[in-house]
Amino acid sequence: MKFVDEATIEVIAGNGGNGCASFRREKFIPKGGPDGGDGGRGGSIYAVADRNINTLIDFRYARLHRAKNGENGRGSDQYGAAAPDIVLRVPVGTIISDADTGEQLYDLSRHQEKVTLAAGGEGGLGNLHFKSSTNRAPRQFTPGKPGEQRRLRLELKLLADVGLLGLPNAGKSTLISKISNARPKIADYPFTTLHPNLGVVRTSPARSFVVADIPGLIEGAADGAGLGHQFLRHLSRTRVLLHLVDVSSPDPDYDPVPQAVADARAIVEELRLYDADLYAKPRWLVLNKLDMVADPEEVTRRLCDELDWQGPVFGISALSGEGTQDLVWKLQDWLDEQKKREQEAEDIAAGLPIDGDPRFDPTRSTPPAD
Repeated sequence: MKFVDEATIEVIAGNGGNGCASFRREKFIPKGGPDGGDGGRGGSIYAVADRNINTLIDFRYARLHRAKNGENGRGSDQYGAAAPDIVLRVPVGTIISDADTGEQLYDLSRHQEKVTLAAGGEGGLGNLHFKSSTNRAPRQFTPGKPGEQRRLRLELKLLADVGLLGLPNAGKSTLISKISNARPKIADYPFTTLHPNLGVVRTSPARSFVVADIPGLIEGAADGAGLGHQFLRHLSRTRVLLHLVDVSSPDPDYDPVPQAVADARAIVEELRLYDADLYAKPRWLVLNKLDMVADPEEVTRRLCDELDWQGPVFGISALSGEGTQDLVWKLQDWLDEQKKREQEAEDIAAGLPIDGDPRFDPTRSTPPAD
C-alpha cells in the first residue's frame, strides 16, 4: 500500500430540513389547530482515530465528503427524519488543520478519539411550536439552518518513542529490522527507504517501545535535495533520536573519521534548519559498522572529540547485531524513566499522591509545612 501522510479534503455537512406550516383537517373536528412538524437535522461529519490504519491514502482520492440534508417537516405532527452522519477513520497521530487559515483544529493522538469536522444544520420549527392562547392559528415556521462547510488539511505524524536519523545507507533499516518486528526494504544503494517504517521492540512481555525509521537525509535537504524534509515531521513526537553514523572503512589505509564527522555535522545542521524543537530533542550518537574498522575504540574516541560530543554514544554493528542488545536495554530503561516522570508531573498537576512526596504521606499525623 502506498504511504500517504498528507491530504486536503472538503467536508460539507447537511442542511437542516424546513419546518412545516399545516393545520389539522379532519371530519367532525373543526378548527383542529396547527400540526406542522419540525424539519430533521442535517448529517454531520466526524473523524475518528483508528490504530488499524497507517496511511491517509483514502483521502488522497476521495477529497469531497458531503452529508445529506435533513427531511422537511410535514403535517399531522410528522417531524422530518434526521440525515445519517458520516464518520471518517484516520490514523492515530493525524493533525487536522483549516486549509484556508492554517489554524490547527485537532490532534488525534488516542485510539477511538472522535471530533466533529462539520456540524449538520438544525431543523426548522413547524407552526406547532408557535401556537398560544392569543395565536391559535399560527402560520409561522422557520427554515432549516445550513450545515458547516470546511476545507481541511490532514497531516499524519507517526507516534513513536524512538526515531532513527542519519544519511542514506547509514544502517537505519538494518537496525530496525534487527531489533524489532519491522521488515523494511534493505539494499546496498541509497534511498532504499522511501517512506517511514514503524517497528515494535519488545524487551519483555510487559515492556516495549516503538521505533520510527524515516528515509535518509542528505546535506541540502532544507533546499529540497534528496527527499528533503518531507518525512522529518514523523520524528517530532518521539522522545529520543538515535543519530546513526556510518564509520565503515572499505580501504584499510583510509581514515573514516573525517568523513563520519562531516556526515554527522550535516545531519545536525539539517535538524537545526528544519525545527528548533526537533533540534533540541535528546539525541544519542550510534556509531554503526564498527566491525569494519581496525580500531573501534580509537575511532570512537576521535569522532567524539571532533564533534565535542558529551551525550550517550554506542558502537554497534546493525548487520551482525553486535552492541544492539545493550542499546535496546538502555533505551528501554531511559524511556521507562521518562514515562514515570511524565506520569508524576501529570499526577502532581491533578493533585494526586505520588511515591516519595511527604505531602501525601499517609503515616503523618500532622500536615507538612508548605
